[in-house]
Amino acid sequence: MAPLLLQLVVLGAALAAAALVLISIVAFTTATKMPALHRHEEEKFFLNAKGQKETLPSIWDSPTKQLSVVVPSYNEEKRLPVMMDEALSYLEKRQKYGSDKVRVITLVKNRGKGGAIRMGIFSSRGEKILMADADGATKFPDVEKLEKGLNDLQPWPNQMAIACGSRAHLEKESIAQRSYFRTLLMYGFHFLVWFLCVKGIRDTQCGFKLFTREAASRTFSSLHVERWAFDVELLYIAQFFKIPIAEIAVNWTEIEGSKLVPFWSWLQMGKDLLFIRLRYLTGAWRLEQTRKMN
Repeated sequence: MAPLLLQLVVLGAALAAAALVLISIVAFTTATKMPALHRHEEEKFFLNAKGQKETLPSIWDSPTKQLSVVVPSYNEEKRLPVMMDEALSYLEKRQKYGSDKVRVITLVKNRGKGGAIRMGIFSSRGEKILMADADGATKFPDVEKLEKGLNDLQPWPNQMAIACGSRAHLEKESIAQRSYFRTLLMYGFHFLVWFLCVKGIRDTQCGFKLFTREAASRTFSSLHVERWAFDVELLYIAQFFKIPIAEIAVNWTEIEGSKLVPFWSWLQMGKDLLFIRLRYLTGAWRLEQTRKMN
């Protein structure tokens, strides 16, 4: 009996190793060498209040504002207006942000959430850049918590630092409201994030993150993943470059209308996490110095 069990264990290990080698080969051969930073001609402009075209600025220009806010939006007709009303109301009370309020960048094709945010980041004017979800799940005044977290990280190496909003403190409450299956998926995803990519950040997926301008340009110019798992690669890149990261608890409320389909979305993100790790390990992806957009 013992020899048979030993043979089964050896066979199982051999099959697992073969599967890992095969997946690594697939990850390597299907990887794009560097992220495409091309901007279509129509994406180089925005319409001003007079309806005239103006050229968008670049992340590599000197900042002209203290804060830029990037909000990715796709079919968000119901949720976006509520979020924008709250954000603009708050920002108008902080007069130092001025009255040059909203610029809309219309993308020629769907680049995914990560791709849309990257295009917004690359067109930002702020010394600090906040990315925020269109659903308004995080209360916008919590940006003050992120600002404090960012300041607490000083001195910033090469002027780079990131403050991540976090819902980790709400985990017990969310478990009580979720099914056992969704709770299992959540824990599985968290384990994969920790095991494969990012250590020390309990909530990588909160869409409320504040960057110094230098940190935003360094991380987003190296980003490959443009879909839901882009946050994980973004923080993987930040940790590779030793950019200090603060994880800050924020107020968060689940808003109806999420485009995530629980099982399939988690499965896709799990595959993305594995491929992120394998592509960096095999050298299909390499982290380089910041590149300017063509």
